[in-house]
Amino acid sequence: MAVANSVEGIQLVTFNLGAEEYGIDIVQVQEVICLVNIVSVPNAPHFVEGVIELRSKVIPVINLRKRLGMPEEEKTRNSRIIVADIGGETIGLIVDSVSEVLRIPLKTLQPLPEVAVTVDSQFLKGVARLDDRLIILLDFSELLSRDEIRELGSVEDGVA
Repeated sequence: MAVANSVEGIQLVTFNLGAEEYGIDIVQVQEVICLVNIVSVPNAPHFVEGVIELRSKVIPVINLRKRLGMPEEEKTRNSRIIVADIGGETIGLIVDSVSEVLRIPLKTLQPLPEVAVTVDSQFLKGVARLDDRLIILLDFSELLSRDEIRELGSVEDGVA
């Protein structure tokens, strides 16, 4: 995981999917935007909501709930798109809400128990314990396989 880190800690963008709080290294995040009109793309992978235009560039948008195998929920006014660079592709990820940018001490980081991690979940990097909060750490660079990144590139190219 690329980490915006110092000797004391790392800086995370925290967001929610349902009742769970997640964190992603701020280095992996380009920006956070409100939901905009998403254009559906035929024959896209099941977790791809479609594409958006952002600063004259067409980017694919992934529903992070679907990608993580969670049940779908209706989008609300708190829903956001986290724009990130994943494998050299600019990709938007829909989340239920974005909480804050947070600096956490390195000593609060713990690995996930092996029983909680499968081959398909290599993007789960650990847990941060802060007071009464548990923040699940994700690594967006591991969220998609190379084939999926290539497929998203073709979704983007097919619309442009």
